[in-house]
Amino acid sequence: MATDENRRITELDTLKALAHPLRLRLYRALYQARTATASQLADQVDEAVSLVSYHLRKLAAHGVIEEADQQSSDGRERWWQMVLSSYSVSHKDFSDAPERAAAYSAFTRLAFREHVELYERYLDEQAAWEQEWRSAAFTSRTLAQLTADELRQASEELREVLKKWQAHADATPDAEGRENVVLHLFGFPTRP
Repeated sequence: MATDENRRITELDTLKALAHPLRLRLYRALYQARTATASQLADQVDEAVSLVSYHLRKLAAHGVIEEADQQSSDGRERWWQMVLSSYSVSHKDFSDAPERAAAYSAFTRLAFREHVELYERYLDEQAAWEQEWRSAAFTSRTLAQLTADELRQASEELREVLKKWQAHADATPDAEGRENVVLHLFGFPTRP
């Protein structure tokens, strides 16, 4: 069962397990489905069931997902569920060796590309969403002048806000009109 605690990933092997394009897509698909079989996920990511099963086992070996209770009477089906509903990675945890720094960079680039693809898909499909959803969707960009400590504090406060809303959603899972919503927040320094 997925925990609502944010897990800070510091293990190189776990980061490498997530830093695979198909595994990251499977993680997202399983997060949205809550529980699913390899066959169901294979349909969503348009890959062979055997390949999907292999990658699900890799994610499970690193504690990212786990087997779920049977959801049907077909005992041959293997059901999966999330362990991590939220995770974070930090450069400082991977900057102590070149291999670790390279893995961190590869993962963050892959995750960013996935974020961009998700948003572009929304833009392509935007007209199909009801006006209520189109009006609620937003993009926001702020250029603030902060110290490193202030940026760290802002990050913690934003995570708390998102945690509050996730707790609300968990308390009312069958609320009419509930959809999966992607929220991406980035905070990083830049110079002219």
